[in-house]
Amino acid sequence: MAEARRSARSGVAGLAGAAVNGLFGFLLAVVITRGYGTVGSGVFFTLIGVVTVAAAVCTLGAETGLIWALPRRRTGGRGDAARVLAVALLPPLVAALFVGVAGLLAADALAPRLLDGPADHGAALIAVSFAAIPLVVTMTLLLAALRCLRPMRVYVGVQSVLMPLARPALVGAAVLAGGGLLAGLAGWLVPAALTIVVSLVLVVGPLGVGRGAALRPERADWSTFWAFALPRAASAAIDASAVWVGVLLTSVLAGQADAGVFGAVGRYVLAGQLAMQGLRVAVSPQLSRLLGRGDRAAAAAVHRQLTTWALVLSWPVYLLLAVFGLAFLQLFGPEFTAGATAMTVLALAMLLNTGVGNVQSLLLMSGRSGLHLCATVANLLVTVSLGLWLIPEHRVTGAAVAWAVGIATENLMAAGFTRAVVGERLVDRGQLRAAVVTIAAVGLAASVGVLTAGRGIPGLAVAITVLTAGCIVMVALPRVRRRIRATMGQIRGRPASSDDAGAAATTKGR
Repeated sequence: MAEARRSARSGVAGLAGAAVNGLFGFLLAVVITRGYGTVGSGVFFTLIGVVTVAAAVCTLGAETGLIWALPRRRTGGRGDAARVLAVALLPPLVAALFVGVAGLLAADALAPRLLDGPADHGAALIAVSFAAIPLVVTMTLLLAALRCLRPMRVYVGVQSVLMPLARPALVGAAVLAGGGLLAGLAGWLVPAALTIVVSLVLVVGPLGVGRGAALRPERADWSTFWAFALPRAASAAIDASAVWVGVLLTSVLAGQADAGVFGAVGRYVLAGQLAMQGLRVAVSPQLSRLLGRGDRAAAAAVHRQLTTWALVLSWPVYLLLAVFGLAFLQLFGPEFTAGATAMTVLALAMLLNTGVGNVQSLLLMSGRSGLHLCATVANLLVTVSLGLWLIPEHRVTGAAVAWAVGIATENLMAAGFTRAVVGERLVDRGQLRAAVVTIAAVGLAASVGVLTAGRGIPGLAVAITVLTAGCIVMVALPRVRRRIRATMGQIRGRPASSDDAGAAATTKGR
């Protein structure tokens, strides 16, 4: 129960950060799509994809390695945690500098292949993207260290508030000033430099730098860390590239305008995943600590509890996206509604992704990065092979089908691996009840919306109104209110009262 309370408190902080991140991420997508149109936003999303995929490759899995290693080390002036940071930083920075310089030299050759639309200053855009890779790699690693060394609220403030707030503000300023794509890309990159400075200041103290902490790594530090991180290097690149693989394939095989539409669809799909990402961010260090001391039952209990939370929070979003994809895409502009079918396909696939929970994190924090790599490679192979087959004829919808099958493949494999490694059940009756109730409630609200006002924005508004009214009625029920009080007790760190004892028992292990 102590671990459940800890995960509940961290989970709420992670969810709050995910909500803020999602809000400003959606605002950024609106700024890009409204400011640059289908072709311009296709170029912008392609450039983001280049930076994201290249930085993920160059990070070499070290960010996950830090999250796995630091909770198992001692911090402070007499600790050995500072040695791990040096081990984690040096190889990725060397790789990032190499790739950045290579990209700068090849910018003229890459521009016509990646940016086939009327993008102005194509070579300059590619050059700036590759030059920013060392910056993004450094930011990623320092944020991973911050996530383990400071309270969750500090990490959320930097990663989920500071950077997401700055990006739409700066990109929007570039659009209003008529600065073009180059100025907009600079506005997207500048917050990364600010994040590096803030993160560096915040991690130095807990590591004991300047207070006697040893900074020079030992030989065992290198071998232990990279034996875990290197298998994660490839899977991290695949994870980070998720939507961007589809954007790049669509750009090459169907054109920049279709890439812009697919990028807009992908923004909604990733936004729906923010609840699960927020929970994963919050509890991964806790899972590493529990599994490191052999407490698999507690780790599985934390996983089940947070999977139920993720399901209840994410499934309504994806069910609404599946039914009202047309309405959501109309917010970006009428030219983006061609992606409505793709939205439905991907939203249904993400129900499975959310339903199995953060099995990938549980597998990684158990130290089995090799098995996780197998699942992500299977995802990539399925996505790329199906994409090459389907995108030329079916365009955006073909890209969505390819990605959806890849998502299903990875999640089913990861769930099977995790069950075998952890040796504890990952699903309980509470999760199944939550799934049934969520589908029934959202399905009823969506049906009312479609029957009364169609699948456009009016129908979506009706569905949300019905769903909100249903939630208000549910909260008024005594049994639901007892469960809410029990959960709030976990978050505050107090034992359940006698009135909440039954509700606390039903939430234990979920």
